[in-house]
Amino acid sequence: MNRWVKTSLGVDDRNQPRIRGGALVKRLMKSFAQKPELAAVLLLSLLVLVFQIRSQGVFLSGANLRGILGLLPETALVAVGVTLLMICGEFDLSVGSVFALMPMAMAVLMGHGWPFLPAAAAGLGLCAAIGFLNGWLTIRFAIPSFITTLGTMFMARSLTVVISGGFPPRLDFEAIPEHLFVAFVGPGGVLRASFLWFVAIATSIGFLLAKTNFGNWVRATGGFLPAARATGIPTDLVKIACFVICSVLAGFAGMIQVLRVGSPLPSMGEGLELAAVAAAVIGGTALTGGIGSILGGVIGATLIRVIDNGLVLSRVDSNWFKFAIGALTVLAVVGNAWLRRRARAIKVDE
Repeated sequence: MNRWVKTSLGVDDRNQPRIRGGALVKRLMKSFAQKPELAAVLLLSLLVLVFQIRSQGVFLSGANLRGILGLLPETALVAVGVTLLMICGEFDLSVGSVFALMPMAMAVLMGHGWPFLPAAAAGLGLCAAIGFLNGWLTIRFAIPSFITTLGTMFMARSLTVVISGGFPPRLDFEAIPEHLFVAFVGPGGVLRASFLWFVAIATSIGFLLAKTNFGNWVRATGGFLPAARATGIPTDLVKIACFVICSVLAGFAGMIQVLRVGSPLPSMGEGLELAAVAAAVIGGTALTGGIGSILGGVIGATLIRVIDNGLVLSRVDSNWFKFAIGALTVLAVVGNAWLRRRARAIKVDE
């Protein structure tokens, strides 16, 4: 069919590439709007550029990256657990106290002659018990998890002080394989072993959430609980499992920090629970549950570390740090809600 015939029939093939291109743009825009963690990636890239300029090239230096990446796992592991739990539709305000309780319990047991591995296992078992208690109380008595974990937050913090006797116990580092957890590894010694633990754990939980039935159950439970129950999903077990994972990750992160700094302190992790929630929200996790990704939580935690470090290098008053995190959290909630509305509004022609 020549062009004259096409034109006479009202068919203009010159418009076809433009239409296909427009559909492609719509698909890309819809995909972007449905993945709010991409917005966090763009913001992270922008902040890195700004801090690199303001610090006159120091921000991306090897020494500074060593500091950022060396501290990141301790916050990011907690953020991973909180993100998973928030996707399931629950909160855990006790993670900051569990962060301090686990290494304190481990140190006390080692002070009584326990080897490192059994003491660490007992500490993680204590974390799992707290997570189970949080989940069971929330479900059994239909209490909002905000209230349940607020109570266990105070109890765990008090228990940390009590078992310490008011003084940080000393750790016998000759009996601890700290090279497996906090030693610098890799070319140039930029990364700590803790970063490798963090990557392995975050990747595993991300795979669990994205590629397994359990991940589908978590999203369904957080997205619309009655429908999830009606389809036969064991929602109670799913929630308890997420509470346990969240608590164990907080305890493991606390152990890493103690091995890095050399001594457990009862005040460790204060305010960490709110920072973890902020990281999850900044990374695109919905407060109502059902929406979010582990990658988003990791990006949110990285943003917090970058802002903390970048403000110092830029010689900005450190008191602005919490203001920046608070503003970023509010903007993330507003922005994510807007992106979800835009995603629903964009119609893509098949």
